[in-house]
Amino acid sequence: MRDDPRNVIRRLGRLAGQALPVPRAAVPAGARTGTPQGLGAVAVDAGQAPGTRYARVRVRRHRSSPGLPEAYGFEAWCHGVAPLPYTSGDGQRRPAAISLGNARPGGEPPSELLRSIRRWSQNQGPLTGWINRCRQVHGDSLQLVVLDQTGFDLPWEALTLPPAPEAGLPGGMLGTLVDLARWFDAVRGGDDFPTGVAAPAGAVLGYFHPDMRADREVFHGYEHRPHSGIVSFLRSLDEHTADPTGLVYMGCHGTFDQELSKLTLADVTWAEYHDHGMSLLGRDGSLVCLNACHSGRFLDHDGDGRQYLRGFTEVFLGNGAGGCIVTAGKVGDAEARELIRGLVETVTADPARPVARALRAFRTGAHERFLAEGGVPLMVTDDGTFDERGQRNVLRLLYSLMFQYYGHPLSTLHLTGRSPDGGPRGGGARGER
Repeated sequence: MRDDPRNVIRRLGRLAGQALPVPRAAVPAGARTGTPQGLGAVAVDAGQAPGTRYARVRVRRHRSSPGLPEAYGFEAWCHGVAPLPYTSGDGQRRPAAISLGNARPGGEPPSELLRSIRRWSQNQGPLTGWINRCRQVHGDSLQLVVLDQTGFDLPWEALTLPPAPEAGLPGGMLGTLVDLARWFDAVRGGDDFPTGVAAPAGAVLGYFHPDMRADREVFHGYEHRPHSGIVSFLRSLDEHTADPTGLVYMGCHGTFDQELSKLTLADVTWAEYHDHGMSLLGRDGSLVCLNACHSGRFLDHDGDGRQYLRGFTEVFLGNGAGGCIVTAGKVGDAEARELIRGLVETVTADPARPVARALRAFRTGAHERFLAEGGVPLMVTDDGTFDERGQRNVLRLLYSLMFQYYGHPLSTLHLTGRSPDGGPRGGGARGER
C-alpha cells in the first residue's frame, strides 16, 4: 500500500526539527532606486555606474497600478559588462512557492520546492544571462552583491544559472558558482551597497541556549567567552574588554511573526535588541552569526511612523557588525552545526579567505554530496512507496542554501587561540557566564 506523501513529509519535518512559519506580511510598493554607491574604498561618482569588477544587483518591489499583483524587478552593474536596466515582467510577480521557509511540515515535498525554484530561475533570463556575461569577463574572481529590497524571501543562493558552453561556463546554483553576498543598508536606511571591507580578528563571544550547548564544541581551542544567560550576553556586547572580538555567535531559537513584538531571538524581542547599542560591534567590526530559526527574515512594519523592512540582520549591521550570517528558515541542528564547524575551519585555515568564498565552498560541498546521492528524485520509488531517503537528501541541500551572508564580499574573519599547526594555544574557552 502506497504511503500518503503528506504524512511522510510531516514525519520528515518532525525528524528534522522544523517549525511551521507564519505567512509573510504584505509589503507595499514604493521602494527607492538610484545609482549604487561604494563597495570599496575608492569614492564613486554618484552620477555614473561604479567602475569596478564587482557585480551589483538591486532588486526592488514593483506594482504598476492599484489592484495588480505585487511584483519585482532588478537592475545591475558590473565593470566591463553593459549594465542591466531595470527589468520586470510576467515572470517577476511575487513568487509565493519558492521561499526556503516552505521547507516545512505539511508543505510540499522538498523535491517539488526545488523544482519550483528551478522554474522560477528559468523566468529570470535577463538576469541569469547578464550574470553569465559577468562570469565570462571576470571568471572565478567575480564577486556578486545582491541588495534585495522586496521582502519576498527570494532564494538568490539557489538561483540556477544556465550553462554557457560557448564561453566554457558550467550551469548550476548561483551560490555554488559565484562568491555571493547580500546587503541591507541598515545605517543610512537607503539603497547603497557596502563601502568597506571588514577584517575582524579576535575571540569568540557566544550565547548558547541549553538546547544548543553542543555548538560550543565547534569553538574548542579558540579564545572563547561563552554565555548561557541572554542578559549577561547582551551586557557583554556593551563591554569593551581589552581583547578584540572577531565573531559573535548565537545558537538559540528564533520566531517570526507579523507582529513586531513577536519577532524574537532567544526570547528577546526585536525592539529590545534595537535598544542595545552593542558598542563592542562598533569597536571591533565583528562578524555576527545567528544560528537561529528565521533569523534572516524581514518584517515590513510602520507602527512607529516609519515603514521599512526590520529584522535582526538590520539591528546587528546597524550597530556596526562587519557582516552577518543568518538563516532563511528552520535548519536541522546537525546541518547547522556542520555549517558552523566547516565555516570556522575554512576561514581560520586561511584568514585571508573571504567569508563569502567560505560559504560558497560549503554550499558546493553540499551540492556535490546531493549529486552523489542521486540528485533530484521522483517522489516515488519503483515499488510505489514514497522516496523518503531521496527527499531527505534534497532537504539537506536546501538547508545549505538557507544560510545567507550579509556583508562585503571580500570581508574576512580571523579567530585567535589556535597555533599555526591547528592545535589549541593559550587558554581556549573561558569560564561560562
